[in-house]
Amino acid sequence: MIRHIVMWQLKDRAEGADKASNAVKMKQMIDSCRDIVPGILKLEVALAQDGLEATYDVVLYAEFESVAALDAYQNHPTHQAIKPFIGAIRQARQCMDYVL
Repeated sequence: MIRHIVMWQLKDRAEGADKASNAVKMKQMIDSCRDIVPGILKLEVALAQDGLEATYDVVLYAEFESVAALDAYQNHPTHQAIKPFIGAIRQARQCMDYVL
């Protein structure tokens, strides 16, 4: 099993919207990838919440049955289609994949 964790800091304004609006749109876009390929065991997107510590604005937590499933997800057209928007609104990104 492969765990895939990605965190993004977003720009205060980008693509004609504020950070909060872009975070919600980004979450919806990533959520739409939940079932795009076999082998996605879990895909969860969370936004920073008031009153809780957060150094990033959006986090993706996902589990895949194999490296092949992760690769299929990464290269799927639905996932590829959201990358330009995320690239335009992000200020920073951190990622870690590891085998369980």
